Amino acid sequence: MTALDLSSPVAVVGTGTMGQGIAQVALVAGHPVRLYDAAPGRAWEAADAIGARLDRLVEKERLSGADRDAARARLTAADSLADLADCVLVVEAALERLDVKQQLFRELEDVVGEDCLLATNTSSLSITAIGGALRNPGRFVGLHFFNPAPLLPLVEVVSGFATDVTSATRAYETARVWGKTPVACADTPGFIVNRIARPYYAEAFAVYEAQGADPATIDAVLRESGGFKMGAFELTDLIGQDVNESVTHSVWQSFFQDVRFTPSLAQRRLVESGRLGRKSGHGWYVHGPEAEPAEPHTAEPAQAPAYVVAEGDLGPASELLALIREAGIPVREDDEDHGTRLVLPSGGQLALADGQTSVEFRDVVYFDLALDYRRATRIALSASQDTAQQTLAEAIGLFQALGKDVSVIGDVPGMIVARTVARIVDLAHDAVAKGVATEEDIDTAMRLGVNYPLGPFEWSRRLGRNWAYALLDDLHLRDPSGRYAPSLALYRHAYATDKREGSTS
Repeated sequence: MTALDLSSPVAVVGTGTMGQGIAQVALVAGHPVRLYDAAPGRAWEAADAIGARLDRLVEKERLSGADRDAARARLTAADSLADLADCVLVVEAALERLDVKQQLFRELEDVVGEDCLLATNTSSLSITAIGGALRNPGRFVGLHFFNPAPLLPLVEVVSGFATDVTSATRAYETARVWGKTPVACADTPGFIVNRIARPYYAEAFAVYEAQGADPATIDAVLRESGGFKMGAFELTDLIGQDVNESVTHSVWQSFFQDVRFTPSLAQRRLVESGRLGRKSGHGWYVHGPEAEPAEPHTAEPAQAPAYVVAEGDLGPASELLALIREAGIPVREDDEDHGTRLVLPSGGQLALADGQTSVEFRDVVYFDLALDYRRATRIALSASQDTAQQTLAEAIGLFQALGKDVSVIGDVPGMIVARTVARIVDLAHDAVAKGVATEEDIDTAMRLGVNYPLGPFEWSRRLGRNWAYALLDDLHLRDPSGRYAPSLALYRHAYATDKREGSTS
């Protein structure tokens, strides 16, 4: 099934920000577009707003004047649903209420032709449940655009339980012709992005609730070590704390209160207090022209160690050995020890976060995962109250000698970046095993939908196929609530790798 003919009319019902954005995408692609809104006069206002945006595209030389004029001529406002009778696709972007959407599509089904594709832009409701109100749910599909729709390339094409393959394929190909990057997924809570992204927020909030670090420090580590564009606290302030919490709560409830998706009590209190982020002037941070930026904790300068002893290759952090040598610090290798740690001159050890805590060992400082240790500008260290001050000072001095800012956080198992990435990798493997989407589509969705530096499976291949399982297994031992229990899919993935390597451990 090919994409919809560009000469055929498309309708958008609901003319808020998302509705206008979707209409603009279809319009610029070449379709005649009809706007409808239940509020009188709203569709005409939306048409004017879209026309103004087209003007700005011309000013920025992203659209020719002739193309703008042609697009404006194809854009009309509809006074009633009956005006949408000859449309080949109707995309709904109305209120996020199941009963409202079901009623709307029942009315549309009485108006449009039998071959008209019906789609919803919902981000949180079940495609199956909305389509279940229709006589022919086979032609109903989810088309989840991301805001702002004209700029962000990703579209999740969601098949409900009763969606026909031909309908999903036609929607997929149409989104592609519109210049978007579509990914196909099954109807699951949160679809791809909002399901797999939950740990990015949840683990940052959990570290904060455990008093492991403040929001500014956690955000700085996620950005400057993890390679993420925005930290979890600043990102949720941008999204809106109420909006972000609502999505988290919806996914949690839809998964029958699965502990892996449990909402944050700290975020709940933030919403209850009216501190919703940028739009209210106060969220995790204070916003506004007079607001002072929050600064992350950064350790004072410390002296670098005279040398380090490498026990093993440090696994995912092996690049550090070359950096240490380049900084002029001798690296002595212990060929007889098969560990993965650095021994400091004081006798203390420095180890990559592995889901264990510093207090369990004699004189161990943990360091967090980095996307790229050479390019990272900040590294987090974790120590307990029993860690020798000399050991911590040598660890700080070592990373400072590599040109990194250092943030010392509390004795948090899995630290910040490592536990976040491990949980994202786990949810991604679980989603593939349950038929939600392919590995390729999940990686694409997470890179384009939330701007992650790597997709979950790209992380997994880079870190080693057993890495996430081992870290989560250790975390689960320390927090047996089930939040960190590795999925069966991740267990199978790690076990199969071990068998190929001739091990049954």
